[in-house]
Amino acid sequence: MVRWLALAGFFVFSLHAESVLVLPFFNHSKPGNLDWVGESISEAIVDALASEGVLVLDRADRMEAYRRLTLRPGAELTHASVIKLGQALDASSVIYGEYEVLPAESGKDQTKGRLVISARMLELKQMRQGPEMSERGVLQDLATLETHLGWQALAAIRGKSAPAEQEFVKARPPVRIDAVENYIRGLMASSPEQRNRFFAQAAKLDEHYSPPSYQLGKAFWEKKDYRSAALWLDRVARSDPHYLEARYFLGLCKFQTGDYAGAAQAFELVAASVPLNEVYNNLGAAQSRMNRLPDAIASFEKALEGDDADPDYHFNLGYVLLRSGRTQDAADRFRAALARTPGDAEATTLLGRALSAERGAARDPKSEGRERLKTNYDEAAYRQLEAELKKE
Repeated sequence: MVRWLALAGFFVFSLHAESVLVLPFFNHSKPGNLDWVGESISEAIVDALASEGVLVLDRADRMEAYRRLTLRPGAELTHASVIKLGQALDASSVIYGEYEVLPAESGKDQTKGRLVISARMLELKQMRQGPEMSERGVLQDLATLETHLGWQALAAIRGKSAPAEQEFVKARPPVRIDAVENYIRGLMASSPEQRNRFFAQAAKLDEHYSPPSYQLGKAFWEKKDYRSAALWLDRVARSDPHYLEARYFLGLCKFQTGDYAGAAQAFELVAASVPLNEVYNNLGAAQSRMNRLPDAIASFEKALEGDDADPDYHFNLGYVLLRSGRTQDAADRFRAALARTPGDAEATTLLGRALSAERGAARDPKSEGRERLKTNYDEAAYRQLEAELKKE
């Protein structure tokens, strides 16, 4: 499967066939500060579908389509606008709907209000309405209602191959509504500082709620605070659609903090499900740091098999071959790296050492720790390409 992964980049913008677009649900409630509920329902359905391998367009794609079509996020859309959004993103189906929060029978606690959710699926290829779905309950039970609705959407798409509802619900324990609200407000916030404050509050309110942990982990990763990032990323649940990505960045964080065994374990877990070139490359780097040179060579060869055009894969393989004493093979890889990046001074230096076969060159302190990591992670492209090949 690795061999064709190099093609993935060519399909990122063209393989949205058979993908699903989920729109924010429209608010039919009386005036109130409840617009976040529509975003929450949308995110819950996206997560439910994505966690079971359905190709779902993410929030960034959706927001870009709104911008291109000059549609106002949060406004209720006409049927024609729903179709235009789906077509703009080359989606096969669109899930959309509305919700209404009715006042509680007694008291002023808004969370006790009655919540009615109605959802519809529009199949764009056949231009026909799919099944209608609904949930009713109290607003306080929003997360539970969203989980049931997510399963309904999954069953509508997957049919008999969908997991049993009881099994699906069991893997997704109920979440406090204030935690959900803070998380969604974090997604909708305009500044990184606001987003992270909302995410931190959501995680504090419900420590088992996985999405804010993923967001905080990525935020600390971007700040190069690898230890803090690792703590958050390690809390992302297996049922979370970002679980494998969280494990990938957890591996990078462990590598950066010197825990090479932990890094290798994380990359091995990801590679078993998503055999991306960058995953094998980073696994090889961790194995190299642990002096597991035969394993590192095998991992770098898998990365190179998937993308022969990447000079870093040639460099890394050459580096561990040099450390293993295979100087001629190492020289070939350094030449290949230089053919792709002629100005690579480090590759030039190591090529010279490989050619001169200097005694102890592989153990020269100046040559230690030269592995090159990859920090990109493109699971979406892999899933899209995988789905396309299954159709053939």
